[in-house]
Amino acid sequence: MNAIDVILLNFSEIRRRSTKVWMGIPQEHLNWRPDNEAFSIIEMIRHVLEGEHLFHRIIENRGNLGDYKSPWEGLEYIDVKHELDIAAEYHDRFIAMVKGLGESDLSEIKIERKEVGQSKILGDYLNRIAYHESVHTGQMLNYLRQLKVDRPQVWD
Repeated sequence: MNAIDVILLNFSEIRRRSTKVWMGIPQEHLNWRPDNEAFSIIEMIRHVLEGEHLFHRIIENRGNLGDYKSPWEGLEYIDVKHELDIAAEYHDRFIAMVKGLGESDLSEIKIERKEVGQSKILGDYLNRIAYHESVHTGQMLNYLRQLKVDRPQVWD
């Protein structure tokens, strides 16, 4: 297994476990938030899915977002399946991009985000994307704990 395969496996496992958590959330709790400053459950799910698309665009443009407009802008929140359906084509494109990388790309491609003072090699940046989703999945499990809702088993 090479580095690209490991990265793809990691993305696959993270998304599988996130989806397992998200699909286990009762519909009546989707708009719950722990406080007024926090994402609601459905907002956090969209944030993760939209974030992957945003990160993909950052990679494609080597850091420069330009006049980025989110495909989610103005879309209403309905349910988890709807969010996953919207994101499916963008997720597939992201995974295809990763599959098309060579191992040397992981250390040779630079992502320069001057507006936030960030300069990273692609391998590091891809791991940050995976970490972003993982952190939010952990937050979601905490939300469910606060709601006293059964939490799906992610450690299978």
